[in-house]
Amino acid sequence: MVARRRKHASLEAEEQLPSPPGYTAIPVKFSEKQRASHYLYVREHRVRAGTQSTWPQKRTLFVLNVPPYCSKECLSRLLSPCGPIKSVELHEKPDLAESPKEPESKFFHPKPVPGFQVAYVVFQKPSGVSAALALKGPLLVSTESHPVRTGVNKWISEYTDSVLDPEALRAEVDTFMEAYDKKIAEEEAKAKEEEGVPDKEGWVKVTRRGRRPVLPRTEAASLRVLAREKRKRARKELLNFYAWQHRESKMEHLAQLRKKFEEDKQRIELMRAQRKFRPY
Repeated sequence: MVARRRKHASLEAEEQLPSPPGYTAIPVKFSEKQRASHYLYVREHRVRAGTQSTWPQKRTLFVLNVPPYCSKECLSRLLSPCGPIKSVELHEKPDLAESPKEPESKFFHPKPVPGFQVAYVVFQKPSGVSAALALKGPLLVSTESHPVRTGVNKWISEYTDSVLDPEALRAEVDTFMEAYDKKIAEEEAKAKEEEGVPDKEGWVKVTRRGRRPVLPRTEAASLRVLAREKRKRARKELLNFYAWQHRESKMEHLAQLRKKFEEDKQRIELMRAQRKFRPY
C-alpha cells in the first residue's frame, strides 16, 4: 500500500514538473533501464516584430536542454512521429541573426559542443509543431533498433570515422578551391568595373590595382640589388657550425692575441733602449 502511494506520488510529481514560462516539458530517457528522466523544454520558435530569422515561422520548434548524447539523428527520430521533419540544427546558444548557412562538409566540421545545447527543428507542416508540444513521453534515446554508442564503442567508432578517404577528401578540396577561385574572380571583376567610376557624391574608389605600373630596373639598379642580396645571404650563413670548428677558431684567436702581445712588448723594450737623455 505504501509502495503504491509512493509510486503514485512520484507520477504526480513528474506530471506537475515546473517548466520555464511558455515552454512544455517532454521527459526523455537514455534507455529503458534508466529510472530518472531528463526533460526537454520545447516551444514554438517566435521572434520579435521586425527581427529577421533563418528559421521559418510556425514550422520551427525551439528545444532547450538537449543532452550531449542526443545527436541530430536521435532528435529527428524522437520527433518524427509528430510529422515529417525538414531539418534539425544544434547550436551552443540561440541563433537569431540572419547569417548565410555554409554547406556541411563530411571532413571539415566544427568541434562538437561538449555540454548541453539548443536545437531548431523545422517541420514540413505547421501541424508538426503542435503535435510535438502535445508529446507526453518518456521518449527513449537508445533502443534496440537504434542503439546509441557510449564508452569504448563510441571511442572506437570516432577513431574509425577519423580515418579519411584520400580520394573523397581530394574531390571535396578541389570543389572548394574551384568555388573559391570563382568567388575571387568575381570580386576582381567587380572591383575593376567600379574602379575609376565616381559615385553619387563624386568620390572615386581607389584600390590596390589602381597603383602605377612598376618601372623596369636598369642594369646598375639590378647589380645593386644583387649585391645587397649577396651581403644579406653572407650574414645569414652559419659560421663555425660544428663544436670543434668553434673551439679551433677560439684557440686561433687566442694565439693571435698572444703573438700581438709579444710583438708590442718587444717594441716597447726597443723604444726604452733607444731613449737617451738630451738636455740640449
